[in-house]
Amino acid sequence: MKRILTIGILCLCAAFARAGVLEDIVPRPAEAVLQNGNVRVSGLPFKCDASLPKEAQTAVAAFASHLGYVSGKSCPFAAPPGLEAAVAAGKVKGALFLRDASLGAEAYTIEVASGRVIVRASGLSGVRYALETIRQMLPAAIYGEQIAEKERWTLPCCVIRDEPRFAWRGMHLDCSRHFWQVEEIKRYLDVMAMYKLNRFHWHLTDDQGWRIEIKAYPLLNQIACWREGTMVGHDFSSNDGIRYGGFYTQEEIREVVAYAAARGITVVPEIDLPGHMLAALSAYPELGCTGGPYFAWTRWGVSDQVLCVGKESSFTFLEGVLSEVAALFPGEYIHIGGDECPKDEWKKCPDCQALIRALGLKDDGRFSAEQYLQNYVTKRIQAFLATKGKKIIGWDEILEGELAPGATVMSWRGTAGAVEASAKGFDAILSPVSHCYFDYRQAEDPAGEPDSFDGVVTLEKIYSLDPLAGVDPAQAHHILGVQANLWTEYISTPEHLEYMLLPRMLALAEVQWCPAGQRDLERFLRVLREHEFPVLDRAGYNYRKIINQ
Repeated sequence: MKRILTIGILCLCAAFARAGVLEDIVPRPAEAVLQNGNVRVSGLPFKCDASLPKEAQTAVAAFASHLGYVSGKSCPFAAPPGLEAAVAAGKVKGALFLRDASLGAEAYTIEVASGRVIVRASGLSGVRYALETIRQMLPAAIYGEQIAEKERWTLPCCVIRDEPRFAWRGMHLDCSRHFWQVEEIKRYLDVMAMYKLNRFHWHLTDDQGWRIEIKAYPLLNQIACWREGTMVGHDFSSNDGIRYGGFYTQEEIREVVAYAAARGITVVPEIDLPGHMLAALSAYPELGCTGGPYFAWTRWGVSDQVLCVGKESSFTFLEGVLSEVAALFPGEYIHIGGDECPKDEWKKCPDCQALIRALGLKDDGRFSAEQYLQNYVTKRIQAFLATKGKKIIGWDEILEGELAPGATVMSWRGTAGAVEASAKGFDAILSPVSHCYFDYRQAEDPAGEPDSFDGVVTLEKIYSLDPLAGVDPAQAHHILGVQANLWTEYISTPEHLEYMLLPRMLALAEVQWCPAGQRDLERFLRVLREHEFPVLDRAGYNYRKIINQ
């Protein structure tokens, strides 16, 4: 009797463990149904339908190769023609990846049963997300580089049907305040891909440094990419006296773009204008309202010195820069900033005031003439980029005035910008400082936390974000998605960067991916402790290991 009871308990434990595998996936799939049995995948042949894109076949082959290595049993890969027919006839076993044109671009299905794993997707994105889901159902050793033959390399029999709630699942990185090497950018992209994020917002220019090579304006990479020291801690009057800088060559830009694309991530560059341009003015002072001298800022904050938009030469400069940027980044969007642009210099500048008069811009009680002048800049740059096949995104200040159709608003000063934009028929992306600024510390108590801005964004706060709150249901289709921002004024090492990113990005991933009403904070926090922390350990990332504090 005791033996029968013991066996029964063990069977129950095994069943709960198998069910837990599906519950442990982050972000949680839209639909996952557990069935009886399991399938051993170590040593299983991987086959990819030849009709799937070559990039998808490459991704499957790479996964099979790594699984074979860590499990100690080779997983041979092939891409034979006519795989679908062979599967339908029941003539083939293994992990089988099939093209299903009826599925959305990012949707996928997984069926695990009868010694087979059948994945269906319409293209690269669906295949990649299916692979990430399969990876999450395997032992955490799959994320490492060590052979782990003794692990249980099986998948529970199940049916998963999944696709994201939002198309825009972004993560931002500021490379102006502190410069991150290409290999560090790749690690950032790797962890984004693990959790199915698909937009990398690359903040490349600001008052404190210009980080992208522009061949038409070589002084940007001789002068503008350097600052003569950096403030120490939070003391705005200090300077460490250490020259600091760096920039990405166009070849490095292409390398990062290709690396991201192979992981299903589109890179969205930001060239901030017409404010946050002090570093550029240090190289080309004739583009400022006063003529300088200008120097890239050694402290944080927002410089009052901005681009002189009353000079036609400023637009020649912007168009030259953006022409090269458009050629480097194949995605449909370029972010043009538009935030925090002081107007005091424009009020005093004869050239800017002359343009205001020529355009007939006036204070109207809602906005100043200078705000309408910035609005003119936004429209003009938007029209220019349209000739390059690009759309613009701007921070929510671009709503001030009369925004031209086709612009997208990134709402950072709260959610009101997204609500307003959607009501006016503009697409919008949620990135509110209250929930999505990862340069804020992760706990109410600053003791034991690394240096940061004096704000708090906890895991629970991120997880609580309702992207459609206040949005008219009839306009909800204008909310493209959600993004978090990681500004790096107080972050100067890769370890600190990863600590601020993780595990908060995992909470963000569930907000971006999971269907409305499906998120469960208690389940998510348990999964972090029991499953995702071991995953991050195996993958070699630094992260905050304390939650609920």
